[in-house]
Amino acid sequence: MTTFQIADTRESIDVDIHQLVIAGWAGRVQSAIDEHIEELKEIGVTPPSSTPLFYRVSANQLSIDDSIQVLGEATSGEVEVVLIGSDQGTLVGIGSDHTDREAEAWSVAHSKQVCAKPVGGQVWRLDSVINHWDELQMASYATIDGEEVLYQEGPVTGLLHPAELLRRFGLARTELAPGQAMLCGTLPVIGELRPAQAFRMVLQDPVTGRELQHRYDIQTLPVIA
Repeated sequence: MTTFQIADTRESIDVDIHQLVIAGWAGRVQSAIDEHIEELKEIGVTPPSSTPLFYRVSANQLSIDDSIQVLGEATSGEVEVVLIGSDQGTLVGIGSDHTDREAEAWSVAHSKQVCAKPVGGQVWRLDSVINHWDELQMASYATIDGEEVLYQEGPVTGLLHPAELLRRFGLARTELAPGQAMLCGTLPVIGELRPAQAFRMVLQDPVTGRELQHRYDIQTLPVIA
């Protein structure tokens, strides 16, 4: 059971997440999808068979903790909007599709399973932002060599609107069932994909002045042969 807090009211909502989905290649504009494909081809990732793709990941990989452990030096985060189905409707959060880049070169699906998926504990109700969804802004910051640098930045308009994303997932309306969670796609990286000691994600709503953010530390475990 994961406890989320509605940022506006401090109300707590318990969600028993039993299905975790990663929406890959979920760009709204084909040129942006192609940019991300080229970005990953540089590290040997095979292009997708179609877009978007919906990768299934073990539900217990979703974590609201402020640190994760990973194996080796070849992992990195990706800022993503997170949709969470609850018995009080769909919630919106911020998270990271933390991924093993070495594994990604031979299996994207496998690489998604290898790392935990950090998600912020504070959320909004989807119905509080859906009418001005395209105004939302995302950013991520990576701590590299002890210095926090801007890693990703841009509007959610680079990604499929939730209504269209969930339609392609096979749902008739913009609601996830209680216990479902979906990471909804990411933005291009500024510079190159690279590992970090910590990763911070931000989701801003300039219409209301609200902001969600989550930071997690990354502990690297040694690879023993």
